[in-house]
Amino acid sequence: MTSKSKQRLIMHIDVNSAYLSWEAAYRMQQGSSLDLRDIPSVIGGDVESRHGIVLAKSIPAKKYNIQTGETLFSARQKCPELIVIPPHYELYMMASNAMIDILNDYTPAIQRFSVDEMFLDFTSMEYHYPDPIELAYSIKDRIKHELGFTVSIGISNNKLLAKMGSDLKKPDAVTTLYPDEISKKMWPLPVEDLFMVGRATAPKLHKLNIFTIGDLAAYDSDILKSKLKSHGIVIWNFANGNENSDVRKSNVIDVKGIGNSTTISFDVTDRKEAHLILLSLCEMVGMRLRHQESCCNLVAISIKSHDFISYSRQRKLYYPIDSTAKIWRVAAALFDEVWKGEPVRNLGVRASELCTNEFIQTTMFDDKDIEKTRDLDNTIDKVRLKYGTAAIIRGSFLHSGLSPINGGIGEESYPVMTSIL
Repeated sequence: MTSKSKQRLIMHIDVNSAYLSWEAAYRMQQGSSLDLRDIPSVIGGDVESRHGIVLAKSIPAKKYNIQTGETLFSARQKCPELIVIPPHYELYMMASNAMIDILNDYTPAIQRFSVDEMFLDFTSMEYHYPDPIELAYSIKDRIKHELGFTVSIGISNNKLLAKMGSDLKKPDAVTTLYPDEISKKMWPLPVEDLFMVGRATAPKLHKLNIFTIGDLAAYDSDILKSKLKSHGIVIWNFANGNENSDVRKSNVIDVKGIGNSTTISFDVTDRKEAHLILLSLCEMVGMRLRHQESCCNLVAISIKSHDFISYSRQRKLYYPIDSTAKIWRVAAALFDEVWKGEPVRNLGVRASELCTNEFIQTTMFDDKDIEKTRDLDNTIDKVRLKYGTAAIIRGSFLHSGLSPINGGIGEESYPVMTSIL
């Protein structure tokens, strides 16, 4: 038995251009002959208002130097024929779930790092999977064959190196990055490519003549600590491949918050109408919270007027919630507190300070029927996931002319996904 097989065996799976790949795969499975991955296309923003940013891009779009995070206006200037598709978060959640269903056939130790990234732990499973590379190709090819999109997989003995490994070769690839491969595969890379080295940190490292990951690995850790505090030690360890966190078996996505917003095609001047739009946004926030088995301890709203003046308000909660109705009541109250009566063109709702919903400590002032409320929310979620978002809508939206679920879903209804999207 080799020394590598005695160590931990961790894989990181990263969906290639996730939002765009999922959108393209779904459309083609529904009969479309156009593959969004083969043309200059992006996912992002509000197509009608032409506002928003690029969330994901196709490989042909990269040739125009279109960057994730830039405005749609800027992207269209670079490529006038660019195809822009609005985000459909419900589809992305179902695509992520479909992939998890496949991964569960290989190991129960799966940590969802984000909606399109997963860590898998195969430690002490050498008897079942003697060849890690063969196993990774088997997983990658099965996802491609059954779900219609590609992933890149990194293999190592810790999560950091596995994640860095999956970035080394894309798309549709398997790459190892074991400790004895760091000097050859990772150290020559720009220091900006290292996980946890962001836009603010990179210029500080450049001033220290640190331009590659290898430069950082060889640097004096005491100097880094004096310049960058504890973060300097973290990234120095990462540059040397040192990381030992566990793959936590959980359905909870490690995010700081869940937000949803919409740009409205007309000026909202009526309080009741604004409340309904907030409710349509809270529907998706609540669904996404419950889907990842989380509750929030803070609710915030954002308002942008027709003349682009923005302001916001947030409220810390007495106890965590995941109920759509409760999130909406807080959001509506916040709106009433801050709205100045001017015409509104954009509204947003965000739930943050997340925690697991496995155990919820309520108060004596909470609803007596909290379990009935949770059961109702979960039942509605299941019906919508199976039959589409329009299967159940709230009566308050009847004859309102407003979408009952807003912010990134549109009017499409998606069937439940198993072996196809």
